[in-house]
Amino acid sequence: MAETNRRQIIFVCKKIIDLFPRSSFEKDPFRVLIATILSQRTKDENTDKASKKLFESFPDVYSLSMAKPSQIYDLIKASGMYRQKAERIIKVSQIIVEKFNGKIPANLHDLLSLPGVGRKTANIVLYHCFCQPALAVDTHVHRISNRLGFVKTKTPEQTEEGLKKIIPEKFWGPINGAMVEFGKKVCLPRKPKCQECPVNKYCEYFNSIKFSENGKN
Repeated sequence: MAETNRRQIIFVCKKIIDLFPRSSFEKDPFRVLIATILSQRTKDENTDKASKKLFESFPDVYSLSMAKPSQIYDLIKASGMYRQKAERIIKVSQIIVEKFNGKIPANLHDLLSLPGVGRKTANIVLYHCFCQPALAVDTHVHRISNRLGFVKTKTPEQTEEGLKKIIPEKFWGPINGAMVEFGKKVCLPRKPKCQECPVNKYCEYFNSIKFSENGKN
C-alpha cells in the first residue's frame, strides 16, 4: 500500500473517531462480556433493556452461575433468541467461576475458549475493560471499511487482520465505537446518506456512484 493512501486512511479514521465518539461504556468485565453476548443479532436498545433487567436480578458472575435458564428468559427477552442466550450466558458464568475463580480472563485465548464468545466480543472486553490494544470488528466496521475502500474482505476476521496492518494501535479500540455510531447515523446498511457524509470525498463507494451517475449524462 502506498504511503499516501495509508496516510489518507489514518486521516479518515481519525475524523470518524472525532465526529462520532461512542458514549461512555460500562467498564466491569463481567457486565461487558455478558452484555456483548446479549447484543448478538439485535439492536443496541434491545441489548440495553435486557442487560439492565438481567443485572438488577443477577448482579455478578456468582449469582448468574447459579441461575437456571428459565429464571432469566423474561429478563433478557428483549434481546431476542433468549432461550439460547440464557443457556449460553449461564454456561459462560459457570466456566468463569469454576475455571477462572470468578475473574474474567484478560487475554484473547481464554476469552475465545468461552462458549459464544468470538473475536468481536473478546476484543471489546480487552479494550474497554483491560485497556489492551484490540480491534473489534462487527458488521458496521466490516461494512464501512469495505465501502470506504480500506480493505476488500469477505469476513469480519479478514477485515480485522487487514485493518491492523494499516491503522495504528491507538485507533484500534476507538474505531469500533465510532464506526458503530457512524454506521447507525450516516453509513447505513441500506441507503447510506452519502451526500451528508463528512468523509465522502475519500470514499471508494461514493466516488464509484458519482462516476456511474456522470456516465449516464
